[in-house]
Amino acid sequence: MSLINVAELKNVISDCRPYKHYGKVSQVVGLMIESQGPQASVGDLCSIIVSKHKKILAEVVGFRDQQVLLMPYERVESIAPGSLVETWNHPLEIKVGMNMIGAAVDSLGRPFDSSVETTGFRSYSTDNDPPNPMTRPRIQEALSLGVKAIDGLFTVGKGQRMGIFAGSGVGKSTLMAMIAKNSDADINVIALIGERGREVRDFIERDLGTSGMENTIVVVATSDQPALMRIKGAFTATAIAEYFREQGLSVNLMMDSVTRVAMAQREIGLAIGEPPTTKGYTPSVFALLPRLLERSGMSEKGSITAFYTVLVDGDDMNEPIADTVRGILDGHLVLDRKLANKGHFPAINVLQSISRIMSDLTEDPHQQAADNMRQVIATYTEQEDLINIGAYKKGSNPQVDNAIKEYPAVMSFLKQANNEHYNFMRTTSEMVESFSGGPEG
Repeated sequence: MSLINVAELKNVISDCRPYKHYGKVSQVVGLMIESQGPQASVGDLCSIIVSKHKKILAEVVGFRDQQVLLMPYERVESIAPGSLVETWNHPLEIKVGMNMIGAAVDSLGRPFDSSVETTGFRSYSTDNDPPNPMTRPRIQEALSLGVKAIDGLFTVGKGQRMGIFAGSGVGKSTLMAMIAKNSDADINVIALIGERGREVRDFIERDLGTSGMENTIVVVATSDQPALMRIKGAFTATAIAEYFREQGLSVNLMMDSVTRVAMAQREIGLAIGEPPTTKGYTPSVFALLPRLLERSGMSEKGSITAFYTVLVDGDDMNEPIADTVRGILDGHLVLDRKLANKGHFPAINVLQSISRIMSDLTEDPHQQAADNMRQVIATYTEQEDLINIGAYKKGSNPQVDNAIKEYPAVMSFLKQANNEHYNFMRTTSEMVESFSGGPEG
């Protein structure tokens, strides 16, 4: 007689539904499916039965004139008038477990590799409340990311949430891979939302590599998938990070990109009749962002240190999504196309970036060295045109003289190759040793 797996038995029992509610599809308009019934709540999952052997998963997103509005997780070609709609009576849950580490999964938490062992995985909701603000511990410990420019000038703490703002092709994915490979976090959860299908494998095999995937879970929702799948990819990645935070681990959550999540929510909002507001984004977009972004951070058991990339159109840092995300997060890194064009990577614009918690995490010598480096860059940038055309006369201003002398060393320190790794202590000691002097040198 074989032994009964208690965890599997619990999952089977929890999935049993003693009664079922049905409805019928009445209309399909663009992305939206309308049905008469079933009795369901917003957020509940439904199955649309399109043939004897096929069901399409959908979610209740609203109601209109007693009609249930559904958004599909798949394409809608097979749906016909009168197709049966069966409610699951609960929102989306994913299966999570330790065996997921090292795997790539889809927006519903299903591994792409069938060899991944899922026995004993736990059901976990994708839409959870953020930690209680009064019991959420303060951020008091720096996290070594292994990237000199960030550890040195924008020190990040365990549980901090940072934005990475950049146009296309400026090095966001490469910077995320460097953090994943070099940081001291226990586990990485990387969400690739709305990416080109070709780039997914490139990122996993070329940027992350075997060493990077050893403690990483990649959640993939490609650009060809329905809007709901792209949104659920972000929620699933956050839920996986929350699961490992509950185990007391330090988790790095990286999402590329929040902009594509917002665009997917805009598609859904417009489809169900929401009025477009700023640049066509619907009100639900600006309600979704804080609900998603506030879930990361510290909890009483562990931490989620989060990096959210924002794709800014035409390098406009003040577009609506960038502006909203910047106001929610604990700091931001701006990647500069001019620096990238000069071959300076990571192309972080020091003067436009900030870590709001750095002063709580670092000691005075480190802060002094960082301030001196910023002053050198600011002074040189301000006078760069005069210096380049030879109009500046040496000796006119001691600060400018010092900036001209120190600028090459500062920029050289901030450059780092993809395969280089600097721990936090090495970075800070080199900074203090080289740049702790005042503006007079």
